[in-house]
Amino acid sequence: VIKNVVHVTVAGTVGTWWWTPLEASGFCSKAVRESHNRAMTHSFGSICLGSLLVAILQTLKSFAESARENDDGLLMCLADCILGCLQTIMEMFNEWAFVYVGLYGYTFVDAAKNVITLFKSRGWTVIITDYMVDRVLMMISFGNGLITGGLAAAISYMFNLNLEGVAFLVGFVVGMLLSIVVLGVVGSGVNTVIVCYAEDPATFEINHYELSMRMRDTWRSAFPNDFSY
Repeated sequence: VIKNVVHVTVAGTVGTWWWTPLEASGFCSKAVRESHNRAMTHSFGSICLGSLLVAILQTLKSFAESARENDDGLLMCLADCILGCLQTIMEMFNEWAFVYVGLYGYTFVDAAKNVITLFKSRGWTVIITDYMVDRVLMMISFGNGLITGGLAAAISYMFNLNLEGVAFLVGFVVGMLLSIVVLGVVGSGVNTVIVCYAEDPATFEINHYELSMRMRDTWRSAFPNDFSY
């Protein structure tokens, strides 16, 4: 829930920067304050519901994939069926929906419907399927967890506490979780830029011309068959 509150806050802030950049000109600008207030009040119920649905679907998907890989019989057939159903559901209920919650204050269900309709109308389903930012950020968070775990174990060793294993585990978990929340700001910003670019590229070109040209050229080289702007 905390991660998705950050996600919605960042989405609202980036949306303000996209359409009215003067209101999002600093760290403590009006855009940041108002986006955070909306996330903690008007949109908080949608955030909680969305967090629950996404967590349940991702857990079920992991179990189904594990059963599919470890069994060649009946469980594999059931896993394929479950994965097919989950794939359809997860096209609707996914983390992209939180961007619309932050941008427009929609309920999570309405946001999910609108964002997937947007991507399908733009022909961007391949682009979001190949999206790898979350994986990269998770790898960085894992590395940060190893570093903090190693530091905690080293401190335990230096002070002769004889708790190196426990210290490493606690340091790893704390470091990784904190890193996930902090780096979630980066992931949320990237997600929002992609959604806003699909929604209104013309405004981006007017307000941020150089960035718009760089983004357009990069996406054309990466997705020449799917990117038509």
